[in-house]
Amino acid sequence: MRYLSFAMLSTFAIGAAFAAVSIHAGPGKSGPSPNRPVLVELFTSQGCSSCPPADQLLEKLDGEGGVVAISRPVTYWDRLGWKDTLARPANDGLQRRYAARGLPGSGVYTPEAVVQGRAATVGSDERDLHRLIASAARDASPVEIVRSGDRVAASRAQAGVELRFLAIARRASVAVGSGENSARRLTYSNVVLDEMVVPCAGDAPCTAAIPDGIADRRGADRWAAVLQDREGGTVRAVRWIGRTAK
Repeated sequence: MRYLSFAMLSTFAIGAAFAAVSIHAGPGKSGPSPNRPVLVELFTSQGCSSCPPADQLLEKLDGEGGVVAISRPVTYWDRLGWKDTLARPANDGLQRRYAARGLPGSGVYTPEAVVQGRAATVGSDERDLHRLIASAARDASPVEIVRSGDRVAASRAQAGVELRFLAIARRASVAVGSGENSARRLTYSNVVLDEMVVPCAGDAPCTAAIPDGIADRRGADRWAAVLQDREGGTVRAVRWIGRTAK
């Protein structure tokens, strides 16, 4: 397990830039609660030698029902000599906010898996990760995300939440040239390429069009929406909302 501190990074919010998008309905998930899947976010790095087993486990989770499993590569290992080609400072900031909330098992380390924004564990610990997923599924919020055309909406109103739209690359392969994983080719699943945040009012169910910048993001072939308490809070609902036509 690897630990490294870094400066606090702020979140960003955007207004809605709404227009038609050319993506199709997202892939279905088998399992007991396909309409209320659990979000697993893996904070990982190409510069971390203990991360590849966690990356492989995330790929396995991606094939399991009732789970939306995504990779969030972080930048803070870059200072050791290899610049992570997939890392985003926004991922660093979200991980820091989770740690600041004092989630069980949380911190600023890789590989870290955060489940439903409510608990964390070492990303390669399959047994503990399944325990957290099962616990989150049992305590699932009654809220769901529904999609109609190019809009998504929460099934009921909630205060203090925001919609996160994620543009994702389902697979990424990287040849690492230096650092702890030098000369290795690493494979990543569901890498977050970009995200946009739409704040929600609490007096009506949150609804928004899929932003152009997410729908048209180069390299993306999968999209997700997350309804989450603001400032890196608990995840209330998550859903795959699109994939590229095959």
